[in-house]
Amino acid sequence: MDKQFLAGGGELGERMRAMDWSATALGPTTSWPPTLKMALNLCLNTQIPTAIYWGSELRLLYNDAWAPIAGEKHPWALGRPAREVWADIWHVIESQLTNVLTSGEGFSVKDQMLPMQRGGRVQNTRWDYDFTPLFDQTGAEVLGIFNQGNETTARLNAERALRASEERLEYALGAVNSIGTWDWDVVNDKITSDARFARLYGVDPELAAKGSSVKDFFSGIHPDDLPRVREAIEHALKTGERFAEEYRLTQADGSLRWVSAQGRCTLAPDGTPLRFPGISIDISDRVEAENALRASEERFQAIVDSIDQMIWSTRPDGYHDYYNQRWYDFTGVPEGSTDGEEWNGMFHPDDQDRAWAVWEHCLQTGEPYHIEYRLRHRSGHYRWVLGRAQAVRDEQGAVTRWFGTCTDIQEIVDAREVLARSREELERAVKERTAALMQAEEELRQAQKMEAVGQLTGGIAHDFNNMLAVILGGLNLLERRLKRGETDVERYIEAARDSANKAAALTHRLLAFSRRQPLSPEVIDPNRMVAGMSEILTRTIGEQIVVETVLAAGLWKTHADAVQLEQAVLNLAVNARDAMAEGGQLTIETANAHLDDAYAQENATKPGQYVLIALTDTGSGMSEEVLAKAFDPFFTTKAVGKGTGLGLSQVFGFVRQSGGHVKIYSEIGQGTTIKIYLPRYYGEETANRPSTVTETAPRGMSEDVVLVVEDDERVRAFSVEALIELGYTVLQAPNGAAGLKIIEERDDIDLLFTDVVMPGMTGGELAKLALQRRPGLKVLFTTGFTRNAIVHNGVLDPGTHLIQKPFSIEQLAVKIRDVLDPIEAAAG
Repeated sequence: MDKQFLAGGGELGERMRAMDWSATALGPTTSWPPTLKMALNLCLNTQIPTAIYWGSELRLLYNDAWAPIAGEKHPWALGRPAREVWADIWHVIESQLTNVLTSGEGFSVKDQMLPMQRGGRVQNTRWDYDFTPLFDQTGAEVLGIFNQGNETTARLNAERALRASEERLEYALGAVNSIGTWDWDVVNDKITSDARFARLYGVDPELAAKGSSVKDFFSGIHPDDLPRVREAIEHALKTGERFAEEYRLTQADGSLRWVSAQGRCTLAPDGTPLRFPGISIDISDRVEAENALRASEERFQAIVDSIDQMIWSTRPDGYHDYYNQRWYDFTGVPEGSTDGEEWNGMFHPDDQDRAWAVWEHCLQTGEPYHIEYRLRHRSGHYRWVLGRAQAVRDEQGAVTRWFGTCTDIQEIVDAREVLARSREELERAVKERTAALMQAEEELRQAQKMEAVGQLTGGIAHDFNNMLAVILGGLNLLERRLKRGETDVERYIEAARDSANKAAALTHRLLAFSRRQPLSPEVIDPNRMVAGMSEILTRTIGEQIVVETVLAAGLWKTHADAVQLEQAVLNLAVNARDAMAEGGQLTIETANAHLDDAYAQENATKPGQYVLIALTDTGSGMSEEVLAKAFDPFFTTKAVGKGTGLGLSQVFGFVRQSGGHVKIYSEIGQGTTIKIYLPRYYGEETANRPSTVTETAPRGMSEDVVLVVEDDERVRAFSVEALIELGYTVLQAPNGAAGLKIIEERDDIDLLFTDVVMPGMTGGELAKLALQRRPGLKVLFTTGFTRNAIVHNGVLDPGTHLIQKPFSIEQLAVKIRDVLDPIEAAAG
């Protein structure tokens, strides 16, 4: 290797000689072109970071100054292709190097960003560098590239940080309203300031930046404030104490701005003032707000002193710290003498404890303060006062202050006492008049009651006498014919039975009208009930009447007594038949209905959801006068002997007792529609009970043992005979005690059939004791009137079975089987 060429190479030269670069990297020195020798000589002998990219692979050679740039890659990078050394930045410099190789033109760049791997992570670095082509001897071919560069990352970061600091300072100054800074060179009487300060004091910003006399800045101070400011500045120059003054500045447009100036003068050891820096802040908005607040407080004080009420205020803990002038005018006490808790001493001794307790409660709960008490007047007398107060709360709901008033209500209290005396006299007169009216009303009610009772008893007597006449007459004729041995007596038996059934129906209708009948409600599907009655309806009203049913889809269920509902539909169908003497059409419809508040109030019922059953006929219709009395008992438009006048009354009583509503729509010659509304049922659907309308009497079985308990001997005998006739094994007892004894002695009894109302032990008490001894025993009650023994609110107790007196053998047969063979068992 050429020693002269390598002279001065230092450590790097020694490393190159040791690694024999001439053989491994560049070839024999004899083959080195002069351009390479010159470049290597410059590279190894300069202190500037220098590198050479040589050959087609652009192998890297560099001097000691470049070694820090290679960093962790030094000395491995020596002689390596540039693509391997600078793999992290190759995507940036490849095109630059290629362009120099192909074009032969140099390349230079400032602050080039290069993402370099340093310390195991990529850092965005900045560089100034250039690439210079190295030609062969002919100058036609580029053999390598000469590179010098310098990293500018630190410098750029420092400049960026400086700019950011200056921007932050500018933003900080700009965030404060019109803040300005100054620096007064007292010795040379030169003030330098920023543009804000200059504009605030009316000085040219360019002049202020270069430096201006303090007199230029004094010219903007308001004449009334200037002497005070000069005096404060002189004091600060002499003592070095802090300068702080607020004063007005006159602006170019004549307006005034308030500023707050603060600073401190630096003194020499001999007390000579040297420098006086400081800031000035525009406080015009604050001063304006303070002036507005002061004016507002003055207006508030003027208002509270001009009204009649005494106004006071307390802290959150109830400490009174403010009263308006009215308080002191009213009480005559010195100002401040009632602050704190001293106010309670102004109250009448009899009111102090009460007033203090109310105030304590309000302080603890935050509730409004409202009380009447007697307050000592400046005259020495006590006058009645109304005290009120409200708490003021912050956004979190905490009480921040209480504001209250006291109003003199002495005249109102005096008038109240006079009014109270007058009211007592008026109340006494009203009571006397009310008593007289109530007595007259009671007498009228009694008279109306007697008239109603007379009408009711007259109707009952008329119908019962007719029925009893047929029964007694038929029995007498039956007796005579039987004594003569005649057997053609069926018509007398039929007539007596028919009259007896009518009498029974009459009592049932009376109970239904009076809403005293015992109901046994169950879940009913009105569509299924109406469809099941079609055959009996057709037979009852005759073939000349066409029966059409319109059953709604999705119909709700209702909860009512199925027997009574079927009977009601039958009664209405019969009425419709009588209204269509020449034939016609009866339409039975079902629907879901909703009664709103207005309709419910007008018709004295409850609003809500109902199931509607409507019967519409094409008969003669009713007049308004007839409609008004349609539900009255024993009122009928039928001919004598054609009706009792209790059919609609029975329907009305049953529906009302079931919580429903009945409405009649009718017009003469156009027919009648009667709508039954029954409450919708919201509970679980249960098994459907088959229609109770039947003409057959199911037979019993001899192994079914029935115990009959009845205090009336003739009724008991009839019941026993009827049950034997139906095929049952029958036991009997005349009272509850005897019946209980039989139950205790025998364990084969299947059904207890007992009267409800009996002397001594009632049927309900007997059933309770019997079930304690025989939990599985079935019970069927019978009665003419329950007296709430097994019925409450008009409804049978749950699980209770009842057949009303009088009853036929057929009805008894059906009821017995219903009890012994319940629906659930049949369904299973």
